[in-house]
Amino acid sequence: MVKIIHVDNELDSVNLVKTILEKEGFDVFTARNGKECLDKMKEEDADLLLLEVMMSDMSGWDLYQKIREMNKKPKVAFLSVIDVSKERREILLNSGISDYITKPVDNDDLIKRVKKIVGSK
Repeated sequence: MVKIIHVDNELDSVNLVKTILEKEGFDVFTARNGKECLDKMKEEDADLLLLEVMMSDMSGWDLYQKIREMNKKPKVAFLSVIDVSKERREILLNSGISDYITKPVDNDDLIKRVKKIVGSK
């Protein structure tokens, strides 16, 4: 089963994404900030991390940098309310990010993109 950790400080977003993805058969864990995510990664081997850019303790980008320093190498996608320019999106994708998804996102689009990232149809 594909394991996903969704990191977002907005409880409504965390619950919505968890519900949507669990209905599709994904095993979804949640974290409300970067530290909580790093702690969960010590317990769980995630296949995918969905990160919000703006969080209370560290940015999604800072969290991504910390994750890159760890031995675990899950796929990482941003799922954020912050839209970025086409140029910035290219930079992120070239740095190893699997996708940059802007909220609000259509449920079907989220499912399609997550499945594409993790390699399931």
